[in-house]
Amino acid sequence: MSRIFHYLKKNKVDLAILWLRVLTGLGIMTHGYRKIFLGNMVRFIESIGNMGFPFPAFFGWVAALSEFVGGWMLVFGLGTRIAAVFLVGTMFVAAFIRHGDDPFSGKEKALTYLTLAGAAGILGGGKYSLDFLIKQKIAGSRQVSFQPESEG
Repeated sequence: MSRIFHYLKKNKVDLAILWLRVLTGLGIMTHGYRKIFLGNMVRFIESIGNMGFPFPAFFGWVAALSEFVGGWMLVFGLGTRIAAVFLVGTMFVAAFIRHGDDPFSGKEKALTYLTLAGAAGILGGGKYSLDFLIKQKIAGSRQVSFQPESEG
C-alpha cells in the first residue's frame, strides 16, 4: 500500500494533468460527436451564419471538428497544445458570442471548457501522453547531463 502512495505522491502533477486531459477531452468530444454524427450540423451551421460569421459552413466544421478531434487529441495527449488552442477559440466564441446575451448559467459550460482547455494548453500533455512518448522517441531517450566534466 505504501508503494501506491509513494507512486501517487511522486507523480501527482502528471496524474493530475492526465485526469484533466482525459475528462475534459471526453466531455468536449461528445459535443462535437453530436454535431457531426447525429445530424446536427445543418442546424449548427445555420446558427453560425446567424451569429454573423462569414463562411458559416467552414467555421461550423472547424468548431465541430475542434470539439470532436480536439477532444480526442486531449484524451490521448497528442498535439495537446495545438488542440487546446482550437478548443479555447471555439469555447470563447461559444461563451461570448453564441451565449453572449445569456445569463451566466447559459455560458457556464463553455467557460468551464475554455478554462480547462486553457489549463491543458499551458500544462501540455504531461508524462502520461503521446506527446511525451513522441518527444522521448525523437530525443532518442538520451539524458542530458549538466554536470561539469571532471578535470583529470
